[in-house]
Amino acid sequence: MDLDDTAARLGVPVEDIDRVRRLAGDRPSAPLPVKADAPAILARLAVRPDDAAEIMAGWPDLDSTLWTPELRWLLDRSIALVRADLGGHGWLPPGPELPRERGPAWRHLYVYAYLALVDVVRAYHREHGIPDTVSWATLADLGRNLAIDRRMHREGWPVMQSWLTLHARGGLYELGRLQHQRGGTAIALHIPESGPMTPEAVEASLDEARAFFPRHFPDERYTAFSCSSWLLDPQLLEYLPEDSNIVRFQRRFELEPYEEPDGLDGDVEVLRFVFRTLTTPLDQLPRRTVLQRAIVDHLRAGRHWQVHRGRFPI
Repeated sequence: MDLDDTAARLGVPVEDIDRVRRLAGDRPSAPLPVKADAPAILARLAVRPDDAAEIMAGWPDLDSTLWTPELRWLLDRSIALVRADLGGHGWLPPGPELPRERGPAWRHLYVYAYLALVDVVRAYHREHGIPDTVSWATLADLGRNLAIDRRMHREGWPVMQSWLTLHARGGLYELGRLQHQRGGTAIALHIPESGPMTPEAVEASLDEARAFFPRHFPDERYTAFSCSSWLLDPQLLEYLPEDSNIVRFQRRFELEPYEEPDGLDGDVEVLRFVFRTLTTPLDQLPRRTVLQRAIVDHLRAGRHWQVHRGRFPI
C-alpha cells in the first residue's frame, strides 16, 4: 500500500497510517456481526435508536458506495490492531481521528470495529469464567458514550474511541456503580455516567471487585484501588458540602503528590465530564447544581482544576 496516498485519501497524518500498519501487521481481523443481527446487538449495547439508525445506515456492506478501499483497509486493520492486544489493559488508540462529517461510515468506523470485537472479547471473558451479564454490562458502555458524544456535538469521540478499546480487550469491567481497570498492582476505578455515586453503591461495587478479580484473574495480584481524576482535586472541598457524594468518594483516597499529568488538562476534563461540552463560553454554562456553580466560579476567578491521583488498600 502507498502510505502517503492512503493518508491523503483519509485526510489524516501519514504517521497515523504507518502506526496502524505496523501495529496490525498481518494479524487476523474479525468479521462484523451479520447485518440482520445487528439491531438486537446494538440494543444490548444500550445504543440509542438515533445512533443505531446511523450505524445501520452506514453498515459496510460489500456493495456500499460509502466505503472506499482506504476506509475498508482501516476498518480491517483497526480490528486486527485491537485484537492483537486482547487481554491488554493500557490506553490503545485504534487508529487516527477521522473527519467524521464525511458521513456515517467515517463517523462510526471505530464503532464497527467494536462490534466486530464483541464476540472476540466475550470468548475471552468465557475463558476466564466471567458471567455473560458482566460482559454485556461492560460492553454497553458503547451506547452510553455514543449518547454522550451526540450531546457534545461530536466533540467527545476522539477520546472515546481509544477508551472503548479497554472494554473490547478485556481490560476493564463494569461491576455495579464503578468500572474497574486491570493493570499493575492497583485496580483503577472509573466512574461512568450512570446515576448517583452514593457511598453504598460505591462500596457494593468495591466489594464485587474484591471477589471478582481473584476469582477470574488469579495470577494477578492487586493490593489497592486507584483513581486518577478531577474528582480527587482537593479544591472541590472549598465548594462542596461534607456530605456530598463526591467529597465522600474523595475521602477514601490517600492522594499522591501532585504532578501535572501528560496530555490531560484539568479544566478540559471538568468541562467534559460535568457539562459535556468543550466550547461553550463560561457565562453560558448551566448553574443548576452546587457542582456546576463551583466549576464555573472557580474558572471565572482565573483558577484552574487539577487531575489528581490517589489510592487506598483493597
